[in-house]
Amino acid sequence: MQQFLLAHNNLTDWQAAVDAALAQLGTLPPEATLGFIYISEQHAAHFMDIIRRLKSHAPVPHWAGTIGSALCATNTEYYDEPALVILITDISPANFRMFAAEESLPSSAENDGVRVAVVHGDPRNGQIAELIAQMPDLIGNGYLVGGLSSSQTHYFQLADEICEGALSGVVFEQGVSVITGLTQGCSPLGPSHALTECEGNVAITIDHRPALDVMKEDIGEILARDLSRIGGYIFAGFPIADSDRGDYVVRNLLGIDPNSGALAIGDYLHTNAPIMFCKRDSKTAVEDLQRMVSKLKDRARGPIKGALYFTCLGRGQHMFGEPHRELQLISEILGDIPLAGFYANGEIAGNRLYGYTGVLTLFL
Repeated sequence: MQQFLLAHNNLTDWQAAVDAALAQLGTLPPEATLGFIYISEQHAAHFMDIIRRLKSHAPVPHWAGTIGSALCATNTEYYDEPALVILITDISPANFRMFAAEESLPSSAENDGVRVAVVHGDPRNGQIAELIAQMPDLIGNGYLVGGLSSSQTHYFQLADEICEGALSGVVFEQGVSVITGLTQGCSPLGPSHALTECEGNVAITIDHRPALDVMKEDIGEILARDLSRIGGYIFAGFPIADSDRGDYVVRNLLGIDPNSGALAIGDYLHTNAPIMFCKRDSKTAVEDLQRMVSKLKDRARGPIKGALYFTCLGRGQHMFGEPHRELQLISEILGDIPLAGFYANGEIAGNRLYGYTGVLTLFL
């Protein structure tokens, strides 16, 4: 019977943190097969030591994880402090495969159903969005969940072996019952437009008009009069074609040229792509998180054994107003299920890299 065991703490000494986590886990069942581990940036310099000690004391053959500037656990977020979060399960080894590089991906030839893959990525890789877009096809009808490492100094990943630079993680077969959902941290302002002229990451015209003029109309007269107020509040959104959920990816506004009316945006732009403007909104973020979690609970139709949550560094206490509130909102709907994860430098869902989102995966 599939079970999930959770341990987490914020001890300053890395060795004490590992030992405390092992004590919290207790005697592991002999069937334990897979562990997820998330290590805070403050412990990142000892990543190899932590993994070595963990493997020598916990009889778990397979491990996946990475480093985060902030970590998630049930009802708990660890921000700007040493922390360690571990989630262990006994999923049959026949039902998952580890990969540490593209060439080690499991073959897609024998797969007829959806494969959910938990992936961790390196934000320094300039092709990471393309790799994410390609991977579902490489593994055969795949659906990705995960996030990019969010450290300032180290970008280690773990997929049995320590690696970095691209994507790594674990691919689950049909025998593992998994459901997943995505919640946005922004809400749209105005309609979707057409990006009619762009160069690199600069939007020159939208609907054949200066991009800045269109943005000013959408954000309203008060903000348009003082554009210094829009930093960290107004973003560019790119609707996803054929999405039945109205999904969109959010990108930062990097600069404004008031003379030409151009906007610099934190992504490579494509002519004729749909574009809209969004705002970060705490109230909407709470409501959308509750909507997403409630929908997953309805889909589960039974016990939820464990969860992984990958959420944006811009969310958490910054968006929800107080420490731990984002994780508490999940527990208020699902109960105190074992949950692990981290605050990412970009969130992965399906075949896309998102921002300002939360990606919740439930094991049934």
